[in-house]
Amino acid sequence: MALEMPEVREPAGPGQRVPLRSAALEPLPPGTSALPAGRRPLRWVRRYVAAAVAADLLAAALCGVCAHLIRFGTDVGSATQLAVAIFPLVWVAVVALQGGYDASTIGSGNEEFRSILQGGLVSMAAIGFASYATGWQLSRALVVLAVPTTVVVSAVGRHLLRRYVHHLRARGLCLRTVLAVGRERAVLDLVRQLRRERHCGMTVVAACVPNPDHAALLRAEGVEVVGDLTRVPDVASAWAVDVVAVTSCSEAAAAYLRQLSWDLEGTGVELLVAPGLMEVAGPRMHVRPFIGLPLVHVEEPHFTGPARLVKASLDRLGAGLLVVLALPVLAALAVAVHLDSAGPVLFRQQRIGQAGRPFTMLKFRTMITDAEARRAELTDRNHNDDGLLFKIPGDPRITRVGQVLRRHSLDELPQLFNVLRGHMSLVGPRPPLPEEVARYDSSMRRRLLVKPGLTGLWQVSGRSDLTWEEAVRLDLRYVENWSLALDLLILWKTFRAVIRADGAY
Repeated sequence: MALEMPEVREPAGPGQRVPLRSAALEPLPPGTSALPAGRRPLRWVRRYVAAAVAADLLAAALCGVCAHLIRFGTDVGSATQLAVAIFPLVWVAVVALQGGYDASTIGSGNEEFRSILQGGLVSMAAIGFASYATGWQLSRALVVLAVPTTVVVSAVGRHLLRRYVHHLRARGLCLRTVLAVGRERAVLDLVRQLRRERHCGMTVVAACVPNPDHAALLRAEGVEVVGDLTRVPDVASAWAVDVVAVTSCSEAAAAYLRQLSWDLEGTGVELLVAPGLMEVAGPRMHVRPFIGLPLVHVEEPHFTGPARLVKASLDRLGAGLLVVLALPVLAALAVAVHLDSAGPVLFRQQRIGQAGRPFTMLKFRTMITDAEARRAELTDRNHNDDGLLFKIPGDPRITRVGQVLRRHSLDELPQLFNVLRGHMSLVGPRPPLPEEVARYDSSMRRRLLVKPGLTGLWQVSGRSDLTWEEAVRLDLRYVENWSLALDLLILWKTFRAVIRADGAY
């Protein structure tokens, strides 16, 4: 089912303008709304939902039939036949009740997959209860085999649908247009992050800031600054945006946000608000009523306890298994480095680990032996001159074998021995140099609360293409929101990042 639709607008790039639907933005009389009646969802959203429903129906039908064949063969009883027939409809209904077809969650985030998992649990409980309450002699194979396999197959189907949508979004299609509201710096951060992560499916086409006449940074970034904070409803109507995103700013006080939500009510325009805790993820944030006011409760991050013990154990076991499996590769790479250029096979460098403790990090040598002596003459070519990282594309100090190793991150394989020794973790912040740590402020020092990692959010988010500020932000996000599930997700994305070699040089 095709998702590419002509109504999806191409986002404005630097220097390009998306024309206004209305030539003027005149203020409206009090009590009137600038926005039209609620709009229907974009056509690609409707088609995505239809494709998801069809995929879930097919998954449930196939898994139900296969479960019966495995358990009973071709001997079909009337009760089981009826159960297998209605199971796909029940499955789609349960997933829908869990929000699996909600337009606001499809195509990005984990809610879509969480709804499928929750649907599986609810289905197992509902089938068991119905069988017990009605005395219906239902085959246990439907619960034991059909439901879990349906969860897996449905999740795979959603993953394939999402990959297709991400492909379209990389071409500028299937995007929701965003009007960003707030201080210029906060809006600028939002613009850059959405452009870097196109798979999120949003693009900022216009902005409203407190001082439109002093927003040179946004205009240099190719974003139209079309008014102040009072013009948001008018601009949302004129530009026909899909989302209004309010970034953290003191001007966006409670009264302003309340009025803005009223102005957008019933229009089909989604309102997103950044709470100001940019690196704190949802699992640590809970809205709780207190003396009649909804307050956001932020839980403390946990750096000790059973989960951390599990992480440490998995690090050692995982690193040990990977070393055994990769021994032939390690030996072959060592020989290649030795034959390619003069010098030691391993490059040893002091890095700073958890709690500021120094350790010697191991890597395969990818540069000529006098690389550090030649660093000064290449300073003007530093790709990250905005921070402490020293990265230059086409570095002449890199050897021929070193280029291949860096391209696919094979030079970092010896760090598995650092993990075995307890200096590093499989997943964590980037291991910093002593001179970097010497210049850390209090916020950056939070990176040292956990062990540095062989891979991390920085690895799967652009690596050397990241600025210093972006690398620090990703490391802090990991420290603040660590979980075993996040580690598994990063490990999975690392495999894709290494294969694609994005940002590696």
